[in-house]
Amino acid sequence: MSLLEVNDLNISFGGLHAVHNFNISIERGDLYGLIGPNGAGKTTVFNLLTGVYSPDEGRIILDGRDITNLKPIDKNKAGIARTFQNIRLFKDLSVKDNVKVGLHNIYPYSALSAILRTPAYHKAEKQMDERAMELLEVFDLAGEADTMSSNLPYGKQRKLEIARALATNPKLLLLDEPAAGMNPNETAELMDTIRFIRENFNITILLIEHDMKLVSGICERLTVLNFGQILAKGDTKEVLSNPEVIKAYIGED
Repeated sequence: MSLLEVNDLNISFGGLHAVHNFNISIERGDLYGLIGPNGAGKTTVFNLLTGVYSPDEGRIILDGRDITNLKPIDKNKAGIARTFQNIRLFKDLSVKDNVKVGLHNIYPYSALSAILRTPAYHKAEKQMDERAMELLEVFDLAGEADTMSSNLPYGKQRKLEIARALATNPKLLLLDEPAAGMNPNETAELMDTIRFIRENFNITILLIEHDMKLVSGICERLTVLNFGQILAKGDTKEVLSNPEVIKAYIGED
């Protein structure tokens, strides 16, 4: 069974088909790309997968469970985490505390326990501190654990957002243009990081990206969207050499 099965997903806004008959099947451990021109519907698909939008039609099956109409928090608990095209960190929290926000699903404690500073509270906080530092080590951010996230350079803010998403212990990680705004050196480092995540965290990755060097360098399979509909899908090399894809997407650059 595939980790993610999306069948005939549709959503319209004001009569406009933003996503029409979208289907995708992603196997466990895949590093899968979703590409297309601006306005093709890629981020709308992510919003449907994560519960920001509810589809007009269609089904979303994650690990054998129908999660189509779950709320975002419940989809996260089911195993989907994401990053955003525009970085969304808690700017007034430290680097470590940003990661700890993602750990509260795993190490919960009651409000009363926090107020009274019970042993359960201290145990959970200790576990979260340790796990947060482990994740920050992976992203070479441990030395900045106490730094305000707003003071990090752009590339490190991107890494922190991915670390926070991983803190929720997802089965499927959605990356929305992770290389946006990065220079070539940062992009090359990001590619290595994404490969490391897939190989060492037992996570399946679906990413949206406009950087074709990154896409061709790490994605094994692709789906191409154009005007809300699937234009092509398959192995990355074959898809990127498809004349219709070149005409609709790559040729526009």
